[in-house]
Amino acid sequence: MTREDKTAAIAELKEELGSAQFFYLADSSTLSVEKINKLRRMCFTQGISMKVAKNTLIQKALEDAPESKGYAALFEALAGPTTILISENPKAPAKLLEEFRKTEARPLLKAAYIDSSVYLGDDQLAVLVKLKSRDEMIGEIIGLLQSPAKRLASQITATGAKIAGIVKTLEERPA
Repeated sequence: MTREDKTAAIAELKEELGSAQFFYLADSSTLSVEKINKLRRMCFTQGISMKVAKNTLIQKALEDAPESKGYAALFEALAGPTTILISENPKAPAKLLEEFRKTEARPLLKAAYIDSSVYLGDDQLAVLVKLKSRDEMIGEIIGLLQSPAKRLASQITATGAKIAGIVKTLEERPA
C-alpha cells in the first residue's frame, strides 16, 4: 500500500467513523470466504456497513478526532484482524453478531462505540443486544407520559357516569 493509498484510506475511515454515532470493531479472522460473504450479505440486508481495515489506519483515523469523542479507549482493542461494522441503529450489529454466532464461533466483538460510550470485549455482546434503540426509548417515554393522562380521563369518565347514575336515581325518586 503506497503512502497516497494509506492517506486516502485514513481520510475515508476518518469521515465514516467520525460521522457514525455507532460502530463495532470485531475479529472475523479464521472465517472462510464463504462465511465472510454470508456475513456481508447479512450486513447488507440489515443496513450495516462492513469494512475490513488495518489497525494502524483505524487508529490514525480516530486519533485526529476531538478528545470529547472518547475514541482513545478503543485503541487497546486494535490488535489482530479488525472488521468495522457501522450502523444507524446501536444494537443492530450486536444482534447480527449474535445471530451469526449461533452457527459460527466468530466474529468476536472487540469493542463497540455507542454514542461516546465504549464497550470492550466479547462479553459485552449480551449487554449491547439488550440496548434499547432511540425509537424504543421514545415509545417507552410516550407510554409513561400517556399513562397518567389515560387514568385521569378514565376517572373523569367514570365520575361522569356515577353522577349521571345519581341524577337518574334522584329523578326517579318520588317527591
